[in-house]
Amino acid sequence: PKQPPQTPKAKRVLNIFLKGAAPHMDLWDPKPELNANGGKAQGNKRLLASPFKFPKYGKSGLQFSEIWPNLGRHADDIAIVRSTYTDLPEHNAATLMQNTGVITGNRPAVGSWVLYGLGTENQNLPGFITMKPGKAADGRNFGNAFLPGAFQGTFVDSKKTKIEDIIKNIKSGFVTRPEQREQLDLLYNLNEMHRHKRKAADDLDEDDLEARINSFELAFRMQTDAREAFDIAGEKPETAAKYGNNAQGRQMMIARRLLERGVRFVQVAQGGWDLHGGIAQRAKRNADQLDPAIGALMDDLKDRGMFEDTLIYITSEFGRSPTEDGGGGRSHNARGLSTVLAGGGIKGGMAYGSTDEIGAAAVENKVHVKDIHATVLNQLGFDHEQLTYRTGGRDFRLTQPTRTLPQGGQVVEGIVA
Repeated sequence: PKQPPQTPKAKRVLNIFLKGAAPHMDLWDPKPELNANGGKAQGNKRLLASPFKFPKYGKSGLQFSEIWPNLGRHADDIAIVRSTYTDLPEHNAATLMQNTGVITGNRPAVGSWVLYGLGTENQNLPGFITMKPGKAADGRNFGNAFLPGAFQGTFVDSKKTKIEDIIKNIKSGFVTRPEQREQLDLLYNLNEMHRHKRKAADDLDEDDLEARINSFELAFRMQTDAREAFDIAGEKPETAAKYGNNAQGRQMMIARRLLERGVRFVQVAQGGWDLHGGIAQRAKRNADQLDPAIGALMDDLKDRGMFEDTLIYITSEFGRSPTEDGGGGRSHNARGLSTVLAGGGIKGGMAYGSTDEIGAAAVENKVHVKDIHATVLNQLGFDHEQLTYRTGGRDFRLTQPTRTLPQGGQVVEGIVA
């Protein structure tokens, strides 16, 4: 573990990723004018009213969709950035942008940058874990790129319930732990011999070799700690029921256990948000799976005194169109989406920025995805312009300037407590 240069407001991060591009005007961004004009022509399409009501939650009266009642219990701790935008309305590119700050190429993921800056509090678990029920996304979304290998993310298929399936080869079927320790000590000595020979010849990438050595040692230690962290069988039945007896409840409960045990950055993903049709049924079904788990996790973090220094943020690759696409669905839209943040020094009970009257584009206090990244790093105690890594003769950062965003990311000061 390392201390950041500034006083941090958060020590750890949970990112909840709604994979597929969630419709902001049906989840987070109430649009009365859009709803009043549902069915009217807009170009060669028709405006689609939201099928959901937007009640006022908490003392603050923050409005978001009725399909998030458990999250609504925590409304006074939530900030909704309704003016987020991104670069492209294409799934792969926009997912890369949310996770790495670029739409092409290979750059370190947000979790890798956080781990690089802060280190990890638990030497027996990976410091950056990403979970999703089923197959992993493109590995670039949780990769370390040019950062040393120790900072890469570890993918976990949370659909699986047995620890031996969740983490392959977590236990050796051939040798005992003392024998494994002897093997690793021998391997370490051989690697040291290799290091000295290659170093003398000035032909060695020390970072890669160090990462390999560390990965073997971490795998050895994980045999006990990881089994305990991922085994939710010991949780009380009423706790499991509160989170929801489904894949989202299970992975959110695991996420809480990992955060408790010092894992620095945890990402959980829920698929099924590519809603070109059937928003009324499919968005509600998704929320019914996820909403109890988010509410329960926030309850538990508060009970354990961890909420204030845990930054939670909910993202999706881009937003959706105000016009109908298919039967009761919406098309892709990069010009407007919402980002939800809580805990970790974020102002609660507020909405920041806005899209236009029908939710087509961010217009007030526009916030690029890189600005969200800058804010995440700020809450962890970093000046995002100073958290850099030199490679290829250049200093790179998560919020790297681009032609369309010459300043790079900027901290969203309006949501920082």
